[in-house]
This record gives sequence, structure tokens and C-alpha cells, in this order.
Amino acid sequence: MNFEHTEDRRMLADTLNRYVAEQYNFETRMAIVASPKGFSTQRWATFAELGVIGALFDEAHGGYGGAGFDIAVVFEALGRGLVVEPFLASAILAGSAVVHAGSDEQQALLADLIDGATVATLAHGEPESHHELARVQTTATRTAEGWVLDGHKAVVPVGDQAQVLIVSARTSGRIDDEQGISLFIVPADVAGLSQRGYPTIDGGRAAEVHLKQVKLPAGALLGAEGQGLATLEHAIGRGVLALCAESLGAMEVAKQATIEYLQTRKQFGVPIGSFQALQHRMADLLLEIEQARSAVINAAAALDGTDRVTRERALSAAKYSIGRIGTLVAEECIQLHGGIGMTWELPLSHYAKRLVMIDHQLGDEDHHLARYIALGQA
Repeated sequence: MNFEHTEDRRMLADTLNRYVAEQYNFETRMAIVASPKGFSTQRWATFAELGVIGALFDEAHGGYGGAGFDIAVVFEALGRGLVVEPFLASAILAGSAVVHAGSDEQQALLADLIDGATVATLAHGEPESHHELARVQTTATRTAEGWVLDGHKAVVPVGDQAQVLIVSARTSGRIDDEQGISLFIVPADVAGLSQRGYPTIDGGRAAEVHLKQVKLPAGALLGAEGQGLATLEHAIGRGVLALCAESLGAMEVAKQATIEYLQTRKQFGVPIGSFQALQHRMADLLLEIEQARSAVINAAAALDGTDRVTRERALSAAKYSIGRIGTLVAEECIQLHGGIGMTWELPLSHYAKRLVMIDHQLGDEDHHLARYIALGQA
């Protein structure tokens, strides 16, 4: 396996890391988080101009990347800055679903996603789904004019700010059947759709989305009727990789901040980093972060050109590892900082919150460990 990035990816990483370091500092990020939208449309447009959104799509669909390592490079840089713009929701989850299943007419939406003019999101999770992709209670009923949707989607990322939602609904079968799940492209302003937005603990935004007799034309169906599970698996698999890479970037910043603190903070007249017990804890942490990096590389390599079981096992293995290690990094870095690590003014506390919450997005440790085992027995 070649671990060297291509020249284009190195240039992308350098450009994005430089922009985040120089133009997206902690104070800027906190001001954006406190804004009513929860992200900056100006920054989103700048990211589009830099080609960052386009790097998440392949050339056939208007981008210039779209491979696993492109996703990893972009999201590791975003994780370093705790960037809150809707890359995961719009470019990865919604965009990947449209790429995978959209008709030529529907894929026209991709141009607006790539240039930042439109923000989309995937509305799939429900209050009782427990991360299971096939557990869908929202219903879609065929009518002479098209479809009618009814249901409730929970914790939809930027669900109150997106102009377009990709909504999963059951068109046949029982609640947890793999067959019978369909996807629909739903404008946010359609009659019968309502959102209740709220900030999340790690600085993002989400919404509860209710659909009551939402009427859609026949052309709103994304892909084949009842065959939406494969598209969901495709989009969410790419989302899992993105989250893992984002976590890795956040871990690196938390690690470096902790090393600097240990080298600066003095007790008994010497830096506390000279204490052997703290050195051992930091050494263990460094080894764990390298293990996380290996898991992300393995998942990125498996995303393209491998069979389904190999790909999905690699993704679940990475998400399990990232969930465990990310939580460990958050806890250890806070403890090694002492009481100051908990303060709102210190960036570390916000990195710690993001690391912990990444474990709960798109399936937590327990879910992905069980999934990894089940896929191995398939």
C-alpha cells in the first residue's frame, strides 16, 4: 500500500491547513458558533472557492477528487480547526446519496452543492433507530400525483438551515426490513415539513424534522423504489470515514496543546513534563493516536475498489477505534491539564467535547464493534 499522498492532495492539505490556521482561529470559530445559523455562509463560500468542497466529489460529478484519501485529507484539516461549516451534512451525506442514486436531472443539484450555493442534509435517523440503517418508520405512500410522506427524523445535522433534505422513508415492508426503504429529495420549504433547530454540545447545529402529509412529485424519488439501503450505506460509509479523519485532526491538536502545557507548567521548580508518571501517560497516548491514524488509513484505502464486506468492516473498525481513542485522548488531555482543561476559554475543552461527540455520530463504539463482528460472520 502506498502511504504517500499525491501532489494534488498535498497541495490541498497545505492550502486548507494554512487557511484554517490563519483565517479560522479559535475566536473566529466561537463567534461563528454563536451566530443564529451556526455556521458562516461567507466561510462556506470561501471553502468552495478554495476547491475544498469540490475535492469531495469525483470528476464525473463536477469535482476533482472524491476518493477515500481525499475525504481523509480534507476532514483531518477541518478537525484541526473544529470547523463547523456543513461539510459532513451537505457534501458527504447528502451529496454522496445524490451521486450514488440520482438521475441526470437530480444530479444537477450537485453543481450547487459544490459551489456552496445550496446546503443539503441527510434526514435518516429517527428517535428509535439506534444507528440501525434499516430501521425506518417514516412512511411514503404512492398517490396519483406522486408521494405523501409522514414521519419524524431526529438529530438531523443543520436540519434547520439546509435548503434541501434527502429523506428516507419506508414504501413497503416492516419497520426493520432491508428492502422497502426509499429516498426522496425534499425542499425544506415544502408544505407539511417543519423543523425545530437547536445547538449541539460540540458547537454544531441539528434539528428535529417532522413530516406531516408532505406531498412530493413522482420525480422526487431518488433511485429505485424500495432500494435505498445501498445508497444509505454508501453515503454513511463515506460519512464514517470523514468523522474518523476529523477526529484524528482534533486529536493531533489536543496532543500538541498538552505537550506544550507539560513543557511549560512548573511544579516544585521544574516542568511537570519531567515527571516520569506523566511521561508514561503521554507516551501511551501517542501510541494510541498512531493506532487511530492507521485505522483511518485502512478505512480510506478500503473505501474504493474493494468488496462490500471488506469496505464496511474497515469502516466499522476505524469508527470503533476512533470512538475509543478519541474519548481517551479527550479525558487524558483534560486530566493532564488539570482544572484549567475544563474551562470554556481554553480551546482544549472544545476539542474534548468534539472528540467525545464524534463517537456518537453515525454509530457509536458498541454499534460498530457489533457490526464488525456480524460482517465477519456473513
